[in-house]
Amino acid sequence: MSGFYWPEPDLSFLPGIKAAGQGEASYFVCHNSNVLQLVDENEAWRPAKYEELGQFEVAHEHYMGTLGGKQCFAVEVAEPGAAGFSNLRMNIQNIDRTLFNLAGRALQVCDWYRSHQFCGRCGEATTESQSDRSTVCAGCKLNFYPRLSPSIIVLVHRGDEVLLGRNHMFPEGLFSTLAGFVEPGESIEETVIREVKEEVGVNVGNLSYRGSQPWPFPNSLMLGFHAEYQSGDIVLQEDEIAEADWFPCADLPLIPGKFAISRWLIDEYLSQRGIPV
Repeated sequence: MSGFYWPEPDLSFLPGIKAAGQGEASYFVCHNSNVLQLVDENEAWRPAKYEELGQFEVAHEHYMGTLGGKQCFAVEVAEPGAAGFSNLRMNIQNIDRTLFNLAGRALQVCDWYRSHQFCGRCGEATTESQSDRSTVCAGCKLNFYPRLSPSIIVLVHRGDEVLLGRNHMFPEGLFSTLAGFVEPGESIEETVIREVKEEVGVNVGNLSYRGSQPWPFPNSLMLGFHAEYQSGDIVLQEDEIAEADWFPCADLPLIPGKFAISRWLIDEYLSQRGIPV
């Protein structure tokens, strides 16, 4: 097992539970794709308390489970008002990993419910299921579940070198591991091989699954791999990759922060090579 694992919280899903009312509960407040910006005494992001909901018109509320015996709710508000909302990415450096996953779940649950008020097959209105996390068409009874888009992220290595790329959307000088979405009818392993070949032109093998990370921007589940270089020269997929190169493990460029799975993949490989991280 890789070093990416952290203990699973006491987070159970009980369909049909509604508002917690007053008392000890955590509220992950969302407006469109943003979350309510709140911090605790240590300047770390925190969910809202019941008494802080009074300033909002609540559009929908969804039970998500319990964390440490405390109920957790995703709350979609109609208008942000004067409160500060921000993209969850803005809080990555000052948010606990478990809270990040829960805030991401809240955003995805709210987006799912907001986007599935009507059936995509027959157009009838939907209602929320009382048995699982889905909406159900009143006409043809089709269920609609929150969408997840599986994707791979991979560190390609060659002895004491790693292959890193810079996406066109990255800041100048920032390099990371390669990533891409799984296509229909494709295995995860096939995706790794295809994406590396498409993005940088090289062939890889000896794949090793290292861990995963929920990535709610908007709905990805990132599956992390190490892959060994086999053959080929770097040829860029120019519409996606601005630049890519082999870097010595002991002399890497600017890479993502330690919260991201791309950094975990890099750090673990460096540790395997005996290089301090």
